[in-house]
Amino acid sequence: MVSRENTVIAGCLAFAILLALTLDTYTSLPFSLVMGALLLFGVVVPTATNEYLDRQSTD
Repeated sequence: MVSRENTVIAGCLAFAILLALTLDTYTSLPFSLVMGALLLFGVVVPTATNEYLDRQSTD
């Protein structure tokens, strides 16, 4: 059985990779901004989301 945390992480990583590839292919943004978006949506967002959901489930 897949846990909620793993589902959130997998969904965010899939979105982050798709976003980074799209930004790199179709825009002229600098590489650092594309990698920043990848880091934001691949690490920060799932961590914050899981922390928030953990706090909600303990209340």
